[in-house]
Amino acid sequence: MHFSSKTIEKAVEALSGFPGVGKRSALRMVMHLLRRPNTEVEALSEALVQLKTQLMQCSVCCNISDTPICNICSSVNRQHQTICVVEDIMDVMAIENTGQYNGVYHVLGGLISPIDGVGPEDLNLDALIKRLEGDAVQEIIMALNANVEGDTTAFYIARRLQNSSVKLSTISKGISVGSELEYTDEITLGRSLIARVPYQI
Repeated sequence: MHFSSKTIEKAVEALSGFPGVGKRSALRMVMHLLRRPNTEVEALSEALVQLKTQLMQCSVCCNISDTPICNICSSVNRQHQTICVVEDIMDVMAIENTGQYNGVYHVLGGLISPIDGVGPEDLNLDALIKRLEGDAVQEIIMALNANVEGDTTAFYIARRLQNSSVKLSTISKGISVGSELEYTDEITLGRSLIARVPYQI
């Protein structure tokens, strides 16, 4: 692709690094930005900088947050005795959109995948175990993707907690095998949460 400007080429290269964005799509974005007022472009630039400099990890659930403790963990209206274990923030958003869950979350930050070099030590599992100290937590719902990595991670968590009195459950199998939670429709995901079943090792 030939560029008449090095500045445009640099912007296209930067945008084409996003998932699912090729150079042609990136070029359309760049041309769109060139036609927008400077204030809009400056607002976008500021939002991107804040994304990397002001966000932090919730010290309780490991979710992405604007504050040291996220608004879900700090809410007095949530059922703190139930923890829903998910892979990442996209899964939290998907479950919240169902309106069927009022507990709290724990974000693992990934799934166990030996082929990708991701082991249990790379996830936020120790923080989850620490949250179980005391008698406050009564149930853990494992809402992980219905694939090999999700099953492996759920099995590992179940083994770590097999001597615990905490009830372990998993979302029901209304979700297709191999699918990811963030792409599951809200009705199916909500029903899967409500119809959760005890987890069996």
